This record gives sequence, C-alpha cells and structure tokens, in this order.
Amino acid sequence: MGIDIQADGRALRVSRRERAIAQMEAYDLDVLVLGRQANVRYISGAPQLWVVGTRPFGPICTFVRATGEIHLNSTWDEGIPEEIPHENLYGLAWNPMTLIGVLQNIKGTDTARRVGTDALTPTFAKLLPMAFPQAELVDGEQAMRDARRIKTPEEIEALRRALRVAEEGLAKASAELTDGTTEQSLAGVLLEAEAAGGVSTPATQDAAWVTSKEHPWRRADGDGTVRDGDLVALSAGVLADGYVGEVARTHYVGEPTDAVRALYRRRDELWDRLLDVCRAGTTTSALLDAYQQAGERLPAMPVAHGLGLGFDPPVVSPDLRATAERDALEDGMVLAVTAYVWEPGVGAVFTRDAVVIGSDGPQVLTHTPSVSGAVALG
Repeated sequence: MGIDIQADGRALRVSRRERAIAQMEAYDLDVLVLGRQANVRYISGAPQLWVVGTRPFGPICTFVRATGEIHLNSTWDEGIPEEIPHENLYGLAWNPMTLIGVLQNIKGTDTARRVGTDALTPTFAKLLPMAFPQAELVDGEQAMRDARRIKTPEEIEALRRALRVAEEGLAKASAELTDGTTEQSLAGVLLEAEAAGGVSTPATQDAAWVTSKEHPWRRADGDGTVRDGDLVALSAGVLADGYVGEVARTHYVGEPTDAVRALYRRRDELWDRLLDVCRAGTTTSALLDAYQQAGERLPAMPVAHGLGLGFDPPVVSPDLRATAERDALEDGMVLAVTAYVWEPGVGAVFTRDAVVIGSDGPQVLTHTPSVSGAVALG
C-alpha cells in the first residue's frame, strides 16, 4: 500500500456503481444524495480525507441515475477518479444555501421525480425540496444497504488485501505471546505490524486480552500480565482502503490440560456447525441455532456481521433474533463469523474468520490456521 492518496481501482468503482444503479432502478430512485462516508466512497471511489468522527448529514455525494454523473464535496483533486471532473467538485460551506445552490445546478435535479437520501436533518428536510422541486424525498439508505450487502468479485479481492494485513499483525503478536508479557505489549506488536503493512487505522478497539475464568464475557481481572495457564485472545482488525478485515484467535500459554483441550474441541464442533449453515438461502437465525445445537451459550457479541466498507448488513445477534428469522443469507455476502466457547475455571476460546456465502457452500477468506489446544505456547 502506497502513501499517495489514490482512488479505488476502476474495476472496483464500476462494479459497485452497477450494483447501485440496479438498486436505484429497483427502488425507482432518480437521484441519490449521500452523506454517510461508506456510501459516499461506494459510489465515488474517492477516499474522504479529514472526516473522522460522527457529523450531521450533508449532501456530500450526489449520483444521478440518468446521466451517471457524480458530484462530490471535495476541495482538492487528489484521489478523485478520472470520471469525476473538476467542475463536479464543490467545497465545504457553512451556509447550507450554498450547498443547495450546487445541487440546483446539477443536470437532472430539476426534473427528478424521486430522490433518496441516506440520512436527513430537519434543516435539509426543508431545503432539499428547493433543489429538487419536482421530486418526492424518500429513504435511500435501504437501496444502498441492498447494494452493499452483496460483494462484487472486486470487493472480495479488496477484503482479501485487508485480511492479509490483519493476519500478519495477528501472526506477529502470536509469536510474542509468552509467560510474563502484557496485554499492552501484545497490542503494540499487533498494531505495529499492521502499520508496517500500510494500515494505521485499526478497526477494533481491543487487540489482546486474557480471558476470564470467572465470567463468560469479561476479560480477566488484574494488571494485564499474561501468565502460564491463561487463554489469551488476539483480535486483529484493520480498515484498509475503506474495507474492514477481521481475524481473531485464542492461544493457551503453557502445556494444555485436558480441560483446555476439551474446550478447543468444543470450539471446533461449534465452528463446523457455524460454517455448515453459511449457505445461500439459509436464514441468518441458523447461525444462532448453531450455538444452541452445539450446546453452547450465545455470546454477548454478534455471532456474525457483514464486512465491507465498514460494517454491512446483516448483524446476527441474540438481541436481534426476530430480524434474523426473516433475513436470509445470499450468495456473495461476506460475514465475520464468531465462535465463542467458555468454561468456568478455564477461560474462553474465541475465534473470528471472514466467510463468503455461496450457493454451493462457504469459502473461508482467512488463512490463519485454527489454534489447537494441543499446541503449547510460552
């Protein structure tokens, strides 16, 4: 990964826009006005600079279906794709009427019938009709979610690149796992390796922790020192070129006991059940059922969530079972699937892998070997 700001590859940009146009047609949308960063990048293919953090909705990217034109909020040309000419760029403005004036000058806005936005504020709810006088303003977020839900082959390659960086960070941290090291030092090694791979933006907050022997979801109490007999979870997540890659493994420090080996076997059985239901047409609730069929307690965290430009649907969680029972897995979805088992007095074994859903069965994108309880570290 280079240090220059570059647009996403042309094939990637084209494939995403084709999916977006198909969903605009399905939802009968003439124009999309987007403010959420993942949606903006999905359409434009341009990295957005200096936009970390939450902010109110604003018309950052406008996509006109009839012309295919993209108008983008940017004060510079660096990283802007060649198909977005300089005259289609507009700068930041404190006065919202300035932005409305920009929209009014876009070809096709005066005749648009249905305009979708991925968010809205009271101010822009009043002002946008001035830019689209003939249009009905509708929710455009669902169209974008449906477009992003299924990954194009080019997107899967982008996810592979992100995962390679995450897995290298995980491997470096695993090699440093010894009795007497600390959670902080392991996290430092992992993040340093990710940065060396060209990614300085971690996608997850915690990178290393000793699992609790007393509580199924908590990290162990103490000063963060790793000791013989601990089960240590390592979780690597990166945001590389907009795409999130995640992988996690749990290692045992010392010579595994029979109880530890049994816990890893439980993890293996659970993982096999989870992977078996990762097929197109299966409801996402089957991932929750896999835990129950394996005799394991459902974790506090989501069992699976979509990967892409940030987190994409679905989110499969015990708290969202009603949604999971209506939501089906589709060919081309990419999920971060979590297997989590815990035993009192032993700790937890936690793994996470990226899986592509296919009609003929799943494909695991991560290559990091599954840790066995028979392997001792330290």
